[in-house]
Amino acid sequence: MPFFEIENSCKDTHARAGTITTENGVIHTPIFMPVGTAATVKGVHFEELREDIGAEIILGNTYHLYLRPGTDVIEKAGGLLKFGGWNKPMLTDSGGFQVYSLAHRRKITEEGVRFQSHIDGSYHFFSPENIMDIQRSIGADIIMAFDECTPYPCDYDYAKKSLAMTHRWLDRCFTQFKATTPKYGYPQFLFPIVQGSVYKDLRIESAKYIASKEAFGNAIGGLAVGEPNEEMYDMIEVVNEILPKEKPRYLMGVGTPANILEAIERGVDMFDCVMPTRNARHGLLFTNEGIINIKNKKWEYDFSPIDPLSTNPLIRNTTKAYLRHLIRCNELLGMQIASINNLSFYLQMVKEARKNIVEDKFKNWKESYIKRVMQRL
Repeated sequence: MPFFEIENSCKDTHARAGTITTENGVIHTPIFMPVGTAATVKGVHFEELREDIGAEIILGNTYHLYLRPGTDVIEKAGGLLKFGGWNKPMLTDSGGFQVYSLAHRRKITEEGVRFQSHIDGSYHFFSPENIMDIQRSIGADIIMAFDECTPYPCDYDYAKKSLAMTHRWLDRCFTQFKATTPKYGYPQFLFPIVQGSVYKDLRIESAKYIASKEAFGNAIGGLAVGEPNEEMYDMIEVVNEILPKEKPRYLMGVGTPANILEAIERGVDMFDCVMPTRNARHGLLFTNEGIINIKNKKWEYDFSPIDPLSTNPLIRNTTKAYLRHLIRCNELLGMQIASINNLSFYLQMVKEARKNIVEDKFKNWKESYIKRVMQRL
């Protein structure tokens, strides 16, 4: 069976609905991947993710999993899927973004990156080769190439040099990937990553190089790091004109509901972001009626459901007043319910997007949907 099949494409946009088939399950695109930083999606157990939230794939973070629990524990468990009990597809990032975020704790050279752990200050080294080995040990279905994520704003000369190094690292990733085999009896798929900051010529150069690798899928990195939304959308359009249409496209670390839907319109299939759970823990909720700061006093006596249009029964049967009380008391249950709400919203959103792509109604639906759900209540 093919890795990726496109079921329908919209006539007036580049949006498409498809399926990604892995040994551990089928993923219906467009799809949002909840982020499981340390072998867990914060505050949400896997049964809830599977049954009520409707997650089909989650993301594991190579940097954090390498530090804790470590690949020795994961290997003895039979891979991360068995370690945590998640029996659906998983994607691991390469640690490149974490390296980017550790600016004061790392040194980048041609060989790789030497960095200090944020946990205990111990020194470690990531290279394209050992990142492939670590992701083999973790055992995700889809693994990512090691790259450098440049900051925004970024000097053109630095972005150009960084891009050239990222491409050299990519060659080393593929060499190591091809020289090794999966550890747990099912195939893994390596996705390269387009970089180039917000410079059109660099993005074109990178997209062409990544496309030449003929990988099973391709990712777009280095966006949503502070640049204006329009610059991000422009870079997506430039890249997607080059990346092969018959392969899935993954936009890394994005983003708001509006960001995701705009990217879907431009031909992106896969997304991840910590925003739903991180915002939830601070009381910011995404709902089908708009964005809610549940800490605000206006919700103190509001006994209506958190989101009456949610497909999740917990969210339809929990009141705003009760959740406000829990969040204000710093109760763990409050953060859990808020996280479940936001993840349910994101998964429901991409499912509705898919439905409207199949029915070729995406563009009109998207415009009205964004106006509704991005308003502040």
